[in-house]
Amino acid sequence: MSLTKRKIIFWIIIIFFGLIFFIIWVRNIQQKINIFSKEKIFEEIKAPELEEKIKSLPKPEIPKTEIEEDLKKLEEIKKDSE
Repeated sequence: MSLTKRKIIFWIIIIFFGLIFFIIWVRNIQQKINIFSKEKIFEEIKAPELEEKIKSLPKPEIPKTEIEEDLKKLEEIKKDSE
């Protein structure tokens, strides 16, 4: 058998198994989605508690850098020169 025919057979087999595994994966995902109801998912996520935790986190403070101060000085100088 020539190399070309072997490559064709190989890729046909790879595509065949890939499609089978993809179909199995899609059906598995469908089953998992059907098992969970929206209420259970909402309870598992605990959205109100999560929102409260996010609000209670301290907000990060961005320190002023020398670059910002230098930019302000340059803008002032520019305004003065005009």
